[in-house]
Amino acid sequence: MRNIRNFCIIAHIDHGKSTLADRLLEQTKTVAEREMQAQVLDNMDLERERGITIKSHAIQMDYMQDGQKYVLNLIDTPGHVDFSYEVSRSIAACEGALLIVDGTQGIQAQTISNLYMAIEHDLTVIPVINKCDLESAMPEMVEDEIVELLGCERQEIIRASGKTGMGVDEILRAIVERIPAPTGDPDAPLQALIFDSVFNSFRGVIAYYKVVNGTLHKGDKVAFVNTGRQYDADEVGILRMDFEPRESVSCGDVGYICSGIKTSTEVKVGDTITHQKNPCQHAIEGFKEVKPMVFAGIYPIVSEDFENLRSSLEKLQLNDASLTFTPESSLALGFGFRCGFLGLLHMEIIQERLDREFDMEVITTVPNVSYHVFDKHGVSTEIHNPSGMPDVTMIEHIEEPFIRATIISVTDYIGPIMKLCLDKRGVLVKQTYISGGRVEILFDLPLGEIVIDFYDKLKSISKGYASFDYYIHDYRPSNLVKLDILLNGEPVDALSTLTHRDNAVPFGRRMCEKLKDLIPRQQFDVAVQAAIGAKIIARETIKQVRKDVTAKCYGGDVSRKRKLLEAQKRGKKRMKQIGRVEVPQTAFLAVLKLD
Repeated sequence: MRNIRNFCIIAHIDHGKSTLADRLLEQTKTVAEREMQAQVLDNMDLERERGITIKSHAIQMDYMQDGQKYVLNLIDTPGHVDFSYEVSRSIAACEGALLIVDGTQGIQAQTISNLYMAIEHDLTVIPVINKCDLESAMPEMVEDEIVELLGCERQEIIRASGKTGMGVDEILRAIVERIPAPTGDPDAPLQALIFDSVFNSFRGVIAYYKVVNGTLHKGDKVAFVNTGRQYDADEVGILRMDFEPRESVSCGDVGYICSGIKTSTEVKVGDTITHQKNPCQHAIEGFKEVKPMVFAGIYPIVSEDFENLRSSLEKLQLNDASLTFTPESSLALGFGFRCGFLGLLHMEIIQERLDREFDMEVITTVPNVSYHVFDKHGVSTEIHNPSGMPDVTMIEHIEEPFIRATIISVTDYIGPIMKLCLDKRGVLVKQTYISGGRVEILFDLPLGEIVIDFYDKLKSISKGYASFDYYIHDYRPSNLVKLDILLNGEPVDALSTLTHRDNAVPFGRRMCEKLKDLIPRQQFDVAVQAAIGAKIIARETIKQVRKDVTAKCYGGDVSRKRKLLEAQKRGKKRMKQIGRVEVPQTAFLAVLKLD
């Protein structure tokens, strides 16, 4: 156990952690040269296409130093703010972390938030400046920032390059020398923390865990503490590029277990594995329950696919514990699920994965956040869906979630960033100048305002320089109203939103204009209206498709034409009474991109 090191890599998005992980695997000869490719740990097509890490990946490496053999367990983590839950789980299974900072950009918002998470868990942090081979790198300036942030010595900071392999030997030596070996008792009752799981259609659910105390042998009878289920350990082993079976996995190691679990609900991330006969006294403190930030309805396009969608979401939840879902129904869309996500990118990735991995075509409704609604008696209820709002006369006030946002940017863009935040009803908390002409701005913002397009706008006004990170701060009373969209007087519940009263009229007007362009013309006039309660605040009319009934009339009395037009009008009126307007999928998506 003295020679085991468990560490993760934490960094901001695009700071080169996957490339550096490739060099570590190459240097320790974990991956054969012919199998080597860029981003070798990112095994999802989506990750390769977008150049981002979505899942944390665990892999074991063997490393020789001074005649001693060391086992290094690396857990590569995502860098995007929407996948911070993956990072928290990886940190819980490690004793040390490589903090990677881009030598050309310096410290960014996500670096700071992940660093605080690592410090909270008492991890040993090894600072690394990546991309030092580039001409635009500013290692001295970035070193100043790291020393200021971490309070470490300058000589502790390693300069490296994931592209050329510079500094990789130094990093491996630092991992062995600075990161402590895991502590634990190999003879104590078994305690293993599950930090991830995957679904395999042939072998069922495979759980990944870190052994904190005891040893797990192949064929042992094991129990999962929180769910109370008992299984046989059919196969145990360690994680290399593929699963590598072993007779036993001992204290301090990271491994996997196959026990023929068929239903995904039986494995909970954060659960503890122990022996049936000699159980541990208490479960390991897992990680905090994830709190979804953004809610949206996901509905199958074909209503018969409802059960398939349920099983697809359950299998996805195994692989992504931050996804939550509950069944719901909508008048416009039938049966589906109300899903909770950590952010908009997370929602987009889940939609894409449903399509690619499970062939599920789905409709996603307008995303919204959870609100606390207080009635006249002071009783509070949590609302995730505008259609679940009580009657206006029953509501005393509504509280919405506010976030504390950290934005780091070059000083040139302070003005536009401030304006953007203030337009979104933000409150400035503080502004700090960091070295190198950069500024850190703290804002309190309503989560509902940033959910739709805030991040995209921030990137465009700062020419991609601003980085953004946030956490939920508190709930505050707000003047919110429910905005309904009516088609021919019928509300479309999937398009209703909660919005601030000041924004309701322009937002309703823009929605009506957009829907007028997107909904196909019918045989009768269709009125598209935005309403707050019984008050209509905006209206557009989709003109009917009309056959030219007077084409055969030429010359003669005008009453002949009038008679034909009157007959057509009566037919259109009758059609309007029984006509239904189908809302296309593009209309639901267009609401997200109103600007």
